[in-house]
Amino acid sequence: MIKLKLHWQILIALLLAAIAGSLAGTDTTLFGVRYFAVFDFIGTLFLNALKMLIVPLVVSSIIVGIAGIGGGGAFGRLGLKTLSYYAATSLFAILIGLAIVNMTMPGIVDGQPAKEQLGMAQVSDAVVASVEGKGAGDLVGIFLRMVPTNIVSAAADGQMLGLIFFSLLFGFFMTKIEEPYAESQYKLWSGIFQVMMKITDWVMKFAPIGVFGLVAKVVASTGFAAIVPLAWFFFSVLAGLAVHFLLVLPALLYFVGRVNPMRHYRAMAPALLTAFSTSSSAATLPLTMECVEKNAGVSNRTSSFVLPLGATVNMDGTALYECVAAMFIAQAYGIEMGFVQQFTVVLLALVTSIGVAAIPSASLVAIAIILAAIGLPLEAIGLILAVDRVLDMCRTSVNVFSDSCGAVIIARLDGEEHVLLDTPPSAAKG
Repeated sequence: MIKLKLHWQILIALLLAAIAGSLAGTDTTLFGVRYFAVFDFIGTLFLNALKMLIVPLVVSSIIVGIAGIGGGGAFGRLGLKTLSYYAATSLFAILIGLAIVNMTMPGIVDGQPAKEQLGMAQVSDAVVASVEGKGAGDLVGIFLRMVPTNIVSAAADGQMLGLIFFSLLFGFFMTKIEEPYAESQYKLWSGIFQVMMKITDWVMKFAPIGVFGLVAKVVASTGFAAIVPLAWFFFSVLAGLAVHFLLVLPALLYFVGRVNPMRHYRAMAPALLTAFSTSSSAATLPLTMECVEKNAGVSNRTSSFVLPLGATVNMDGTALYECVAAMFIAQAYGIEMGFVQQFTVVLLALVTSIGVAAIPSASLVAIAIILAAIGLPLEAIGLILAVDRVLDMCRTSVNVFSDSCGAVIIARLDGEEHVLLDTPPSAAKG
């Protein structure tokens, strides 16, 4: 029996949802049950499952990632260069996404918010008040919320910024305690992270069903009017990813790494195709390391540190996508995003991209964190699920390419001579 890949399942679910939603409408019933209510139930159940993953997945991912960096004296020169590169490229990607979404305004159709076309409930005055009209005091409040008075309460209330900050501290200082305790703590959190990745993978198996319910509900209530704003959102994200992939990262390779970017594109082609098809930088990691070492000529010493770390904390494409998605949803709700709100989106996109698991569609969890932080309903995630899978494939390729660029640039800065030669050695040795 042929088993279809997840992206094909989602595409089929989209087509079926469009047909079912247009035929059912909002009033058609079967045995007294409205189809519209069934669509709503399926979509809400899937969204609830995603929300359920947020706290344990993000906390365990960050703790394990930071503990892995802090162990073995890795916070030396190599670690500093690597983290500086990852922070810089993620920030570049977010700012590119922010600029493009402010220029294209995908959430605005014919000068009006796209909430009607997208089948969104009328935004309440309370939601508008929670987002608009904030000043410098609220900017200070962002940093105050980074240090929660009660970590359990912060987790229960969805105050993820404080939870992320606590996780960063916990992961770092976990490496500073005595070895038997540090090892047991690392094994505990690694186990939790592995379990959460399994659960996330299991939940995403139901993504076609969830997408069917969410899209069928929108089509049933609004027809096909949602296509226009979603198409603008889709191409806004693609444009941002293209700028980062084709301009920013090659410029860093050329001006900082002093190498020919075209050679690196050729060297990384197998890994990029694999990343595109699997939507998982973690699954692509073995092939990424092989391409970087054998095709690009980077030493194993550099690649074995930079690339696994990058698969955990460096998510340029994901950070860009989170920023554009949050801004698109705010525009669609008709909410004016001032400097404070946009700064919040940039900051959270940068921080949450660290905690995104390197598996398909895990960025939906991070988007939920950003929406909650700026006061938007989490249900708005349903708007972007229809196009999320294809964009996931694209942004994962950007994530993997950024990791590989980091390995090349850091290798060059460390004085490695055989990086991206015309005929690199089969495997450079560190």
